[in-house]
Amino acid sequence: MGENILIVHGGGPTSVINASLYGAVKEAKKYKEIEHIYAAKNGTGGLMREELIELENVPDEKLELLLNTPGSAIGTSRDQIEQAEYDRMIEVLLKKNIKYVLFNGGNGSMDTCGKLYKNCQARGLDIRVMGIPKTHDNDIAITDHSPGYGSIARYMAQSVKEVAADVKGLPIHVVVVEALGRNAGWTTAASALADDGDGVGPDLIYLPERPFDEEKFLDDVKKLLEKKSGIVVVASEGLRDKDGKPIVEPIFQVGRATYFGDVSQHLANLVIKKLGYKARGEKPGLVGRAAAHEQSPVDREEAVLAGKMACEAIMNGESGKMVAFERVSTEPYVMKPFLVDIDKVMMYERTMPDEFINEEGNGVTEAFKEWCRPLIGGELPKMISFN
Repeated sequence: MGENILIVHGGGPTSVINASLYGAVKEAKKYKEIEHIYAAKNGTGGLMREELIELENVPDEKLELLLNTPGSAIGTSRDQIEQAEYDRMIEVLLKKNIKYVLFNGGNGSMDTCGKLYKNCQARGLDIRVMGIPKTHDNDIAITDHSPGYGSIARYMAQSVKEVAADVKGLPIHVVVVEALGRNAGWTTAASALADDGDGVGPDLIYLPERPFDEEKFLDDVKKLLEKKSGIVVVASEGLRDKDGKPIVEPIFQVGRATYFGDVSQHLANLVIKKLGYKARGEKPGLVGRAAAHEQSPVDREEAVLAGKMACEAIMNGESGKMVAFERVSTEPYVMKPFLVDIDKVMMYERTMPDEFINEEGNGVTEAFKEWCRPLIGGELPKMISFN
């Protein structure tokens, strides 16, 4: 009986998670000792139910479609994992003769990846486990950035630029655009790239790394409305007040899975009620992370590389690690992949550093823009206004 490899997706998908799947499967096909390339159907739950998808015989022309397919082509999940679940996973791995496991996901998935690795070690099992980073929140520790971020960053920059152009053409209201991101403002901050010198971009940006002050927000908006009659605000869904309380009560929460309240509409309502000015909220939400039409080519290529390198490393004897990226140079952009011990990334949340946030706490610095710009994969389309 030959050895088998398993790929598991975890957490919220991105527009390039399937590119990492592509990289891993293409690499796994090179090894003659691998009989089956399995994928867990709908994440860890599928593994425990022994619902495995066989990918070794999928023709290359179909695999190529993964590169432009958002969501998860094998299914993902947010399963709550306790010791009994790790025991069951190991039981299935042994039954199916799975010697290699690749976990593709964010903070929670890397925690699961690390704990499965430690459980296998404790039992003296020769089962290797490797992490492939994935998150649009960009909040995984150690790595310069994670696959999935560059594409949603491009989406946010382009979408906010388009909204700003709309507001410039009909400047009669305040528009609040809400961005994904639980405790980290990377996605929200990326909207700053909308303004690439033509003045069409967000006027204010509010990140979860700074306590949200309602009065300060209203004062910021009021001052801008004295200069212009239409403004664009970008706000993180994870905004909290000085006491750490969400400014809008979450609709639903189980563990780390949070369904936030409508922050954009809440802020728009504040403008209407407190300032007496027309306002509206926009909430792209899942549209942003599923926007394959705004994939960053840099992000897609790095996602493929992460999947390929993880598979290559695990086949060469590595285990208990995650693929990460080190930035060698920003201009020109040069990135170097490396392996980091999974212990160093398990549930460590990487937030925006102070040097990337302006002193007022309502925008980002040029240093952030310089860091982020190469990740979106090229300039945004130029726009013009005669107004």
